[in-house]
Amino acid sequence: MPETTPKGLTRLAFGGDYNPEQWPESVWQEDVRLMREAGVTMVSVGVFSWALLEPEPGRYDFGWLDRLMDLLHTHGIRADLATPTAAPPAWFYRDHPDALPVSREGVRYAFGSRAAICHSNAGYRAAAARITTELARRYGTHPALALWHVHNEYGVPVSACYCDGCAAHFRRWLAGRYGAGDATAAVAAVNEAWGTAFWGQRYGSLDEITPPRLTPTACNPAQQLDYRRFADATMRENYTAERDILHELAPGVPVTTNFMTALSQCDSVDYWAWGRETDLVTNDHYLITDGRRTHVNLAMAADLTRSVAGGAPWLLLEHSTSGVNWQARNPAKRPGEMARNSLAHVARGSDGAMFFQWRQSRRGAEKFHSAMLPHAGTDSRVWREAVRLGADLDSLAGLRGTRTVPDVAMLWDWQSWWAQNLEWRPSEDHDARERADSFYEALYDRHLTVDFAHPEADLSAYPLVVVPALYLATEAAGRALRTYAENGGTLVVSYFSGIVDEHDAVHPGAHPGALRDVLGLTVEEFSPLLAGESVRLTGPDGAAAGLTGDVWTEFVVPRGAETVWTYGDGPAAGRPAITRHRIGGGTAWYVSTRLDAAALDTVLAAACDDAGIAPRAELPRDVEVVRRTGDTGTYLFAINHTGDDAKVPLDAPGTELLTGERVAGRLAVPAGAVRVVRADA
Repeated sequence: MPETTPKGLTRLAFGGDYNPEQWPESVWQEDVRLMREAGVTMVSVGVFSWALLEPEPGRYDFGWLDRLMDLLHTHGIRADLATPTAAPPAWFYRDHPDALPVSREGVRYAFGSRAAICHSNAGYRAAAARITTELARRYGTHPALALWHVHNEYGVPVSACYCDGCAAHFRRWLAGRYGAGDATAAVAAVNEAWGTAFWGQRYGSLDEITPPRLTPTACNPAQQLDYRRFADATMRENYTAERDILHELAPGVPVTTNFMTALSQCDSVDYWAWGRETDLVTNDHYLITDGRRTHVNLAMAADLTRSVAGGAPWLLLEHSTSGVNWQARNPAKRPGEMARNSLAHVARGSDGAMFFQWRQSRRGAEKFHSAMLPHAGTDSRVWREAVRLGADLDSLAGLRGTRTVPDVAMLWDWQSWWAQNLEWRPSEDHDARERADSFYEALYDRHLTVDFAHPEADLSAYPLVVVPALYLATEAAGRALRTYAENGGTLVVSYFSGIVDEHDAVHPGAHPGALRDVLGLTVEEFSPLLAGESVRLTGPDGAAAGLTGDVWTEFVVPRGAETVWTYGDGPAAGRPAITRHRIGGGTAWYVSTRLDAAALDTVLAAACDDAGIAPRAELPRDVEVVRRTGDTGTYLFAINHTGDDAKVPLDAPGTELLTGERVAGRLAVPAGAVRVVRADA
């Protein structure tokens, strides 16, 4: 079995992307001296260095990287060494202009950015394999090497290419998916899966199929969905090709690639599939400063990353010390915010906190992106906070390898998201990500730690499972959810779920298709609301319930479910709005409209009662309490995102690791601070 923790790293990972090629070598000694001062334990190197490592085709220059790796080792700093395949050199595109990707509109991108790659291109694949092989042979046994880092942020910024080379590759992929490699057998299956009888799109052979390029009106949705799968699988093929080279030539060193699981940052990658292919799941996370509670989005991304890792420890490979450079507005992080962000990731399963980048760049597109060592130097708030964070992380080294303890689960499926986002759905105002954000925030505000799960997963470990948006639900997913509820689980499902199968075909019979049985109802018709419209909900006796919905309503017909709240007005007035179905030993709730935060909390409170989850009213809003546990003990993280001091009840006395104090009863957490208590054995 491959190793799953960075080789030779005995503390939590702390450091950042180090790009010494941007600086004279005279700066390197100063860099490593300051890294030691800050408590850096690992840096990522070589991510965008292909042009320096291979300045001409087949001619390699490793001298500078040799000196750097030796320097890091001398100073006790581990290296996360990247294959530089996210940034092929200019000479490569000169020799392989067809490796530049083509947009859906038929425009070929130009060299001069990053990740401008057609992943189907044979020239790219061969060149990537060669540079990966050379790196593995040269550095596979280097004493500084802790981790291999393949490529960089697959799927960002270009997730799919629509060139003729990809068209040929897509046809081969279809032959494998639908015909076990037999193109003749595959074409009939493709016609069936894609419903090509509609609009006269039937194919006589796979040779007639092209990528879903720009069309006069809506393109075949099943074709578009399969192309998303193909593009994702093609990137993954390239990752596994490099990974396998590294495993063969440098055994014993784990291999990763940095994900971007925040739903606001990357929607092109099916991370459930990718998580199975990496030795150690790593993630990049950047706050979206849109005025909302950014710490909630951070928690959600961290929980999702941990879930992709199967609950195992993972690693935050990039985040920012302060502002970034690529959003419309990039405010600086407030004093203490960097530490709260970093330790919130650690609470939710990361075995460290890494940044982009170590030293702030003077040139290039990211010169205004914050760094551990900013333009202002060591006489700066950011530097002082980075040094303090390094010391804090060092005091938490004992929790390496422990696991975060979840309370509930939320279902999420990238392929369902892809399908729902295609054209001509009943309402453009229904946003799967918005519902996921809202349900997650409601659970966060109830102080529940969330695991995410694939719809076909075994959910028996969770007392409560919520389904904020599952437009595409396979029959297997329907069976899994029914089994979960029958065996005593509590399920909450939001509207427009269970509608289509894996080919974007509506399940036979009434909606909600795959979820009819578990929910005990049918939906005769969707009736989305117009912009600005809302509906009132009433109790069974017609009394005002104080709940409101917008965006969506449905004509729900109970088939065993009881009506808990009814539409008081709107197109579905008098019909069920929220139902509860007792099935086997459990219950399944259905919410047929978009509830605001207060109404959603009311429903989740009732579902929590069903699930036996006691309210945690003693915890203030925006004070996170998360636990990690393992062989070295149980660790309670209390993270105060508010401007007021808080008190957090402790289950057991222990030692607060950041201050060294003995604590019992109620833990004092100052405004904006973090406390970590290791409970007494």
